[in-house]
Amino acid sequence: MIREVLRMGDARLLRVARPVEAFDTPELHALLADMRDTMTHLDGAGLAAPQIGVDLRVVIFGCEANPRYPQAAPVPFTVLVNPELTPLGDEEEDDWEGCLSVPGMRGLVPRFARLRYAGFDERGGRIDRVVEGFHARVVQHECDHLDGILYPMRIRDLRLFGFTDVLNIPAVVDE
Repeated sequence: MIREVLRMGDARLLRVARPVEAFDTPELHALLADMRDTMTHLDGAGLAAPQIGVDLRVVIFGCEANPRYPQAAPVPFTVLVNPELTPLGDEEEDDWEGCLSVPGMRGLVPRFARLRYAGFDERGGRIDRVVEGFHARVVQHECDHLDGILYPMRIRDLRLFGFTDVLNIPAVVDE
């Protein structure tokens, strides 16, 4: 089922989400199906449970060829529950981001260039990956939602934040 995506300004987006305690449940599978339907319907690259009003530490992400991100490297579809992120070094990369909760806008956001993420899939199987580039950016963006952080909070220069149809930037990446 396609769910409504909360927009910036909704206080529920600012909360710290609760860890998932039970895996492979009908409730978790139903949540993930709704998240995937919603993300796919909106051509998103990722979605966090808090964005649809569910206060749990669950994110999904992934994209192949998508007209909204023509220059992005493919990211495998991933369900990540109770994630932990560990930056691998101090190197950061700035790139344009958007978000389904901040529609019509983009901003230049610094993110760690390389990181390790770990957590669980929907059945409780362990996930542990080292990633870089767009994949690392997407994971960081989605996991920020679990801690009540929206990408505009990370922008260092607000002159590099604005409406997509006004900004003069190349093809940009959206959540």
